[in-house]
Amino acid sequence: MSRSALPVTSADPSKAPDEYGAAEASIAEFADVLALLDTTSAGLTSAEASRRLAGYGPNAVRSHRVSAAAVLARQLKSAILALLAVTAAISFFLGDRNDAVIIGIILTASIGLGFTNEYRAERASAALHSQVRHTAVTLRDGFATEVDVADLVPGDVLRLTLGSVVPADLRLVAVNGLECDESMLSGESLPAPKSLSPLPPGSAQADLVNCAFMGTVVRAGTADGVVIATGNHAEFGRIAAALGQKHPETDFQIGLRKFSMLLLKVALALVSMILIINLVLERPVIESLLFALAIAVGITPQLLPAVVSSSLASGSRQLAKHKVLVKRLVCIEDLGDLDVLVTDKTGTLTNGQITFTHALTPDGLADDRVLRYGLLATESRPERAAQIGPGANPMDAALWQASDSERGLVAGFTTLGIRPFDHERRMTSALVRGPSASSPEVVVKGAPEVLLDRCLDVSTAAHRTLAALFADGSRVVAVAAKSAPGLTQITAEDEATLTLVGFLVFLDEPKAAAKASLKELNALGIAVKVATGDNAQVAEKVCRDLGLDSGGTLLGAEIDAMDDQSLIENAQLATIFARVSPEQKARVVRLLRRRGRAVGFLGDGVNDALALHAADVGISVDTATDVAKDAADVLLLEKDLGVLATGVSEGRRIFANTIKYVLMGTSSNFGNMFSAAAASAVLPFLPMLPSQILLNNLLYDSSQLTIPTDHVDTEQLQAPSHWNIAFIRKFMLTFGPISSLFDFMTFAVMLGIFHAGPELFRTGWFVESLATQTLIIFAIRTRRTPFFRSRPSAALVISTAAVMAIGVALTVSPWADDLGFTALPLDFFVALVLMVAVYLVFVEFAKKMFYSEPVHPTSHERVRGTMHRIHRRASRFSTPLPLPRTQ
Repeated sequence: MSRSALPVTSADPSKAPDEYGAAEASIAEFADVLALLDTTSAGLTSAEASRRLAGYGPNAVRSHRVSAAAVLARQLKSAILALLAVTAAISFFLGDRNDAVIIGIILTASIGLGFTNEYRAERASAALHSQVRHTAVTLRDGFATEVDVADLVPGDVLRLTLGSVVPADLRLVAVNGLECDESMLSGESLPAPKSLSPLPPGSAQADLVNCAFMGTVVRAGTADGVVIATGNHAEFGRIAAALGQKHPETDFQIGLRKFSMLLLKVALALVSMILIINLVLERPVIESLLFALAIAVGITPQLLPAVVSSSLASGSRQLAKHKVLVKRLVCIEDLGDLDVLVTDKTGTLTNGQITFTHALTPDGLADDRVLRYGLLATESRPERAAQIGPGANPMDAALWQASDSERGLVAGFTTLGIRPFDHERRMTSALVRGPSASSPEVVVKGAPEVLLDRCLDVSTAAHRTLAALFADGSRVVAVAAKSAPGLTQITAEDEATLTLVGFLVFLDEPKAAAKASLKELNALGIAVKVATGDNAQVAEKVCRDLGLDSGGTLLGAEIDAMDDQSLIENAQLATIFARVSPEQKARVVRLLRRRGRAVGFLGDGVNDALALHAADVGISVDTATDVAKDAADVLLLEKDLGVLATGVSEGRRIFANTIKYVLMGTSSNFGNMFSAAAASAVLPFLPMLPSQILLNNLLYDSSQLTIPTDHVDTEQLQAPSHWNIAFIRKFMLTFGPISSLFDFMTFAVMLGIFHAGPELFRTGWFVESLATQTLIIFAIRTRRTPFFRSRPSAALVISTAAVMAIGVALTVSPWADDLGFTALPLDFFVALVLMVAVYLVFVEFAKKMFYSEPVHPTSHERVRGTMHRIHRRASRFSTPLPLPRTQ
C-alpha cells in the first residue's frame, strides 16, 4: 500500500484515499504531519469529517454482522448430526429409502430448528450490541465533541485520558505523563512511556514513542494526537484482520462435546455387537447393517443441538428484556455457573452519583481555601466538559459541577504543569501560580492514607476529623500544598514534605434497590464480595446499610503481605477488599478460582480490567470505560445487581432443562436400544424394523422440543450445576436397564399372551417403547414427586400427549402396512397401561435411591477446563472491542 500524502481533496469522495503510516509519521515534525493530513491542530470541520468518512469508511476492524452462513455452519459441527448424515447416506445407497427419508426428516428438523433459534437470538444480540457505543472526544469545528469511534477519520484531533482505549493510530501532539499498555502488540508487560520527539528513520514499532496505537490502553497521563490511520489500515487492524474470529470453547460447549463423544463410543460398541451377533446367526448382511445403524442412531438424542439452541435462544430473549447483553449465546450458561461474585462498590451498591458536599480544614471547619486547592489540582476543566465522562475522575467532575461562585475561587490562577492521576500513586499534582504570588506552588490531592504520609506535622485533630468522616460513610480526598520557588516541572520528589490543607468531602448514597438484589443473589447461593479502592470504613458502612453480612475486611497492604496460600484462606472468609490496586483485585479473583469456585467480577473502570480478565465471567456495563467493556463477557445495559441475578437464574434454568433432555435421552434410549440388540440375538426376526426404530426416535425427540419451556424447581436454581460425565454415565447405566426390564416384560406379554408374529410384536413394542420413553420425562425432570410437588409446563404435557396419540394412530393409519404395523388388540392397551404405571412407580423408587448416593466428577472433570479458560482470557486481549462494530 502506498504511504504517500493523503489526497483528501479528491473530487471522488467514494474512493478511499491512502492513509499515513505510523512509521512515516514518527520521523516527521508534527507540523509536517498536519500538512500531509491536510488538517490543523484545531481538527476538522464536520463537513470535511463527513466527506472523509465516505471515502475511508467506518473506523472498524470487525463488524458485528449476523451471518446466516456462519450460523448454519455451527449447526453442522455436531458429532451426533454427522452420525445421522452417514447413516442416511448408507441407507439410501443400500436401497432402504424409508430409513433415509426418516433420518433426513430428523436431520432437517434438528438443523432447521437449531438454525432458526440461533439466528433469531444472534439478531437480537446484534440489536443489543448496537446500543453499546464507544466514543472519543475530538475537535470538530473548533469545539471538543464526543463522537462515536466508528466515525473517526484521519486528520481528527483527539484527546486521550486515563482508561481510554486508543481508537485509532495517532501521532501525538501534546503529552502529559502518558503511558500506554501495548502488550497486545509488543508482548511487553510494562506500560510504554510516550514523548513528542521525532525519531530517526528505520525505528522499530516498539520505539515509536511519539505514536499511540489502536487498541492499546492509557495506563497513566493524558495526551492529544492526530489520527493517522483507522480501521484495517491501523497497525492492530492489519493484525486483527488476519487473525480470524474463532472463539474458544466454553465449559458448556466442552461438556456437550464430551457427552457427544460418550454417546458415539456407546453407539459404536452396540453396532459392533449387533453386527457380530447377526453375522454369526447368518442373517442377511444388508438387513443386519441397516438394523445396526438404526440402533446407533436410536441411542443418540438427535435433537440435542436443537434443544440446546432453543434453550439458549429463549434465554437470550428473556435476558434482552432485562437489558443483559451476552457477547456469545453460550455465555448465558456461564452466568448460571457463578457461585462467587466480586463487585465494585460505586454505582453497583451505591447510586454512582458522587456529589461534593463540603470542604473542611484539618480541624473540621468549613473553608473555601480547601476547595480552591482541590479545583486547582484537577485534570479536567469546565470549559472541556465533554471530557468529563467514563475516562475522567468522577470526583473532579463533582467539584466542577459546584456553583459558579465556587468556580470563581480559581480565577487568576495559572496552571504551569500537571502530573496526572494513576492507580499506583493515587494522587494528582499541579504546579500553579496565583494572581499575586511571587513563586509557584505544588498542589496535591489524593487518597488520605497516601497523602497524609507525605505531609509534615499532621495534627491529631486531622486524624480525628478524617476518622469521623469515614465512619459517616463519606468519601474523602485529602489536599496538600507547598511553595516551590523556581520549579518548572513536577516530579515524584516534589510530592513530599507537603502541608495538609484539608479534606474534600463527597457523598455517594447506597442504592435503594441494592438491598433486595443482594437478597436475590444470596437465594441463588452466590457469595457477594466487594473490592474497592475506597476506604475500608466507608465500604463497611455501605455494606451494613444494605444488610450484607461481612466476613471481614482485607486491606491492599495486607494482601501484599500474604503469600498465596494465606490469601486463599483469608479471601474465602473476607467480604470486603478495601484500598486495593488493580493487580490486587485480579490476584484475589485468581486465587478464589483456584479453590474451584466459579467467580464473576463486576466492574466498570480501567482499574477493573485486570480482574475482569481474571474472572470466569467478566461483567460490565454499557457506561463503563472502553477497556472494562472490552474485558467483559457480559454487559449490563443497566447497572443493577437485580438484573445480574436474573441473568444467573436464566443461565441455571437453561442448563437444568438441557440436562433433563440429556438424562432422559441417554437412559431411555440406551435401555430401548440395548433391548433391541438383545432381542435380535434370540428372536427369529428383527424385534423392530430399522425404519420403525428411527420413526420411534423422531416422534420421541419431537415431544421433547418443548423442554426449554419447562419449569425448573427452586432448588435447581439455588446452586450452579456443571457437566459431570461420570454422573451422566451412572444415570444411563442405572435407568437404562430399568427401561430394558420393562421392554423384556413387553416381549413376554406379546409372545406369551398374544402369541404375536413379527408385525404384531413390532407394533406392540413400538407403542410401549414410545409410551415409556416419552412419559419418563415427567419423572426425570425433577427430584420431587412429579405433578404433585413439581408441575411441568403445559407445553411439555401437550407435546407428550400429542406424540403418544400420533404413535398409536400410525398403527391404524393408511400408512400402517408400509411402516410394517398392524392393529393392536384392545387387551394390549390394558396391559400397556398397567406396565407403564408400574414402570413409572419403579422409576420413582429408583430415583430416590439414586440421588441419595452422590456421584462425584472424575479428577479430570474437577479441573473445570483450566486451559480453555486461559485461552478465553487470551482471546479477550487479542480482540480490541473498543474497535467499533458496524451493523
